[in-house]
Amino acid sequence: MNNPGEAFNRRRFLRHNTMGIGGLSLGWLLNRDKLLATPPAVPRGEQSFDLTPKQPHHTPKAQAMISLFMHGGPSHMDLTDPKPELTRLDGKEYSGDVHYSFANEASRNLFGSPWKFKKHGQCGMDFSELLPHTAGIADDLCMIRSMHTGHNGHEVSIRYMNAGIPAVLGRPSLGAWLTYALGSVTDELPAYMVLSDPGGHPVDGVHNWTNGFLPSLYQGTVLRAKEPRIFNLNAPAHLKGDVQRNYLDFLSQLNQAHLAKRPGEHSLEARIDSYELAARMQTAATDALDISGESATTKKLYGIDQDATREYGTRCLIARRLVEYGVRFVQLFLNGQPWDNHQNIHGALPGICRRTDQPAAALVTDLKQRGLLDSTVVHWGGEIGRLPVVQSRSKPGRDHNGQGFSTWLAGGGFKPGTIYGETDEVGHRAVVNKVTANDYQATLLHLFGLDHNGLVYHHNGQQKKLTAGRPARVVTDILA
Repeated sequence: MNNPGEAFNRRRFLRHNTMGIGGLSLGWLLNRDKLLATPPAVPRGEQSFDLTPKQPHHTPKAQAMISLFMHGGPSHMDLTDPKPELTRLDGKEYSGDVHYSFANEASRNLFGSPWKFKKHGQCGMDFSELLPHTAGIADDLCMIRSMHTGHNGHEVSIRYMNAGIPAVLGRPSLGAWLTYALGSVTDELPAYMVLSDPGGHPVDGVHNWTNGFLPSLYQGTVLRAKEPRIFNLNAPAHLKGDVQRNYLDFLSQLNQAHLAKRPGEHSLEARIDSYELAARMQTAATDALDISGESATTKKLYGIDQDATREYGTRCLIARRLVEYGVRFVQLFLNGQPWDNHQNIHGALPGICRRTDQPAAALVTDLKQRGLLDSTVVHWGGEIGRLPVVQSRSKPGRDHNGQGFSTWLAGGGFKPGTIYGETDEVGHRAVVNKVTANDYQATLLHLFGLDHNGLVYHHNGQQKKLTAGRPARVVTDILA
């Protein structure tokens, strides 16, 4: 080793003087390290692992996506899919074949929705009284009422919706696939970011944003649920300004001296460049996560002035800001499964709607006002729906249902003001224009300019792809 003393000092400096760049930032840069050590010109047909912008297969309409994942399974027949026949038959025995996840509490008695529905917008989209704000953006939404996983369990359906194959643990998430395929728009922030819930992780935990068998630089970067959302992002007060600049200049001198003794080591040069990005991330992340400069009107739009909506509204606003700063894929999760209303649906469902309805609608409205909705997909939906029969008769609720449920999408090339697909007369099964999880993924990839059959990754001698569960189609009828 040349000049061991110099090398030791340089390493010690890197280890002890990160100058306020938090562990999250440094972890991302270390992953990016592996990218920049890869030769820049990778022969066509071979895999390259980097975050530089990639050319899609065809011209894309979408450039970014925000996924509002509603863990637990929102009750579609109480929110987005009115069933007058279910209301008429309330209390009658259901003659259809039904599978119960909680058989000891099961019932065959149909349960009509306690909430009233009304048509909204020029498109005449139906919403229950529990979603007044979402109803107000009906003409911006593409409502799919025929989602289908074929599985009633949470984890199996989450993995199908998010990673392409039911029940298989550890596959790359949708955000990881998009990042692998398209790279990053910015070199100042991670391409894939996750906004977690103050109450903790969602069902299936970190598997929701895993890179799976893809390289680790494609995994989601998780922000803290409370301030500060990144620890130690800024330098301490006594090190800010000229002091920090002097430290960084000194580090640059050490790096350049180290590089000068190793001519031709392009990977080392690239690695040094990656550390210099830290200062830029320090500024970009601080700015992107700071909503203090947003107008009072914008904060009120998201419900940040109200206790019920403040937390989720803040995250939705940050998601919009992250997209503005060039983040490719943003996910918002909820703690546990708050839509899993097995009992006391009369109290539980209105509560989670109050928390999320206004912020979700505000996100779409705000993106549209800023000219960002055309290039940004907003997704709202869970992994399953609910059954038309009552569960827990003393405290009425609904059991799991993966046979038919609703999801809405806005922007990014989806056809606004569209209602697609149908469930049967009581909302149990998708019976018209069924959309599987793989169909949903193929359609999303198409809007990002990607052929779902052409997006592959070679792993253990096999070609892997996102839409690997069942045959998939691009649902062209919901595209603008």
